[in-house]
Amino acid sequence: MNNQHEIQVVEFGIGEEVFAVPVGLVREILDHKPPFQVPNGPDYFLGLTDVRGQGVPTVDLRVRLGLPAAEPTLSTRILILDIPLADRMLSLGVVIDKVLSVATIETARIENAPDIGVRWNSDYITGVVRNEGGFIVIIDVASIFTAQDVQQLHPMAKVA
Repeated sequence: MNNQHEIQVVEFGIGEEVFAVPVGLVREILDHKPPFQVPNGPDYFLGLTDVRGQGVPTVDLRVRLGLPAAEPTLSTRILILDIPLADRMLSLGVVIDKVLSVATIETARIENAPDIGVRWNSDYITGVVRNEGGFIVIIDVASIFTAQDVQQLHPMAKVA
């Protein structure tokens, strides 16, 4: 049952932090394998991941958020996201440390992103949810990648 007072999210970890994206953006979750390298991309761009014959640009979300890169582990996953942009749908692979769960969050529990005390750019954050372990940061994937970023990735991107 879909309740407009709740959202379903995929919760994932990057380091000790917990992030979430709406389930509706997640096409699939893949085991990590090194993407096919493409030269001259931005530092967070890892290359292309083959998803059923489609080359999907893949980025390291750690690096894009300004965190240090980390070696992949057995828990590392690639989220394949379909991100609605103003003029098209962008398919994007996002490397994360681990998937934690699919959860339902009551929208009333979502607080605005704080302006201070958070180490990431708050423009990327839809909101935060307090839980027993700290916070879940709900990220706005579309705003993490600026128009310039999308343009850099565009020649490599397959747009739907």
